[in-house]
Amino acid sequence: MQQTTYTIPVHIPNLKFLHSPLPFPLEAGGVLPELTIAYHTYGTLNAERNNVIWVCHALTANSNVADWWAGLFGPGNVFDPARHFIVCANILGSCYGTTGPRSINPATGKAYGLDFPLVTIRDWAAAHDLLRKHLDIREVALCIGGSCGGHQVLEMAHLLPKEIKKMALLVTSARETAWAIAIHEAQRMAMQADPSFYEDKDTGGAAGMRAARGMGLVTYRTFDAYQHDQTDTDDKLDDLKAASYIRYQGVKLERRFYAQCYWYLSKALDSHHVGRGRGGAATALAMLDMPALVLSIDTDLLIPSSQQQFLAAHLPQAEFVMLESAYGHDGFLIETERIGRILKKFGN
Repeated sequence: MQQTTYTIPVHIPNLKFLHSPLPFPLEAGGVLPELTIAYHTYGTLNAERNNVIWVCHALTANSNVADWWAGLFGPGNVFDPARHFIVCANILGSCYGTTGPRSINPATGKAYGLDFPLVTIRDWAAAHDLLRKHLDIREVALCIGGSCGGHQVLEMAHLLPKEIKKMALLVTSARETAWAIAIHEAQRMAMQADPSFYEDKDTGGAAGMRAARGMGLVTYRTFDAYQHDQTDTDDKLDDLKAASYIRYQGVKLERRFYAQCYWYLSKALDSHHVGRGRGGAATALAMLDMPALVLSIDTDLLIPSSQQQFLAAHLPQAEFVMLESAYGHDGFLIETERIGRILKKFGN
């Protein structure tokens, strides 16, 4: 089985690889001379080949969905490998097995680094479709994703409008907002301010990425959550609890991710626009006539409820659900018990 061409920063059990030796054209005009896709599957494809749950992961996750979304996926959960064939592929540009900036460029024998081409959400979906064909999946019962995972679901639905029977869109949007793009650019500026970011090594830009992650963490939760969890209970003058928390989260990401990959993935997020070349977002959404669950979290600062309301207003068969949560955007990863009940009612 083909392995990836770089060192994955953490051990990921049961990781599988698909290697395509053919050139992979990109939406922005570049071409990857070959492509490796890392992925996980759980369960067995049934005789009718119609029990597939396809999961699109969020920004810095990997394809081991049974680990990071364990409340929804696994034995006894709403998506059970005893009943479903569950597939999750690592996104293009990541560092968890799929081709990305730390992959070896076959033309040079060195890592692509900052010479890696610009990739988009549509390129992520096109890579997923290569894997679908490899696995001989002809029908997807449900395609599900949260945050930028939802961006991928929308693009996959356009790519496979007949094959995808239902989609679940959690805390996502039809287009990346100016607010989110501004946050990404601030994060990229932090990474670029780290001189080591430009070096040809996996650890390049680590300090900048820690700062970038800190910026992101402010938008993933809420004012009330920080007040409740990170307020000091004494009269300290320095090293306050909230500051320590942000530094800790930066270090956690440094231990499991590469800055150059983080930079490129944020660029891909900026590209998200389901209406590009399709007559605008409203027109593009109207083309997707499969049943769709659109889940919103009332306290989401990063992709606020107005974005999910737009989706629900323009998707022909949308079911809109507002979830009240203290956790903000991260609630889609935390409120799994409640989300599981919603998904079970929607049908899986």
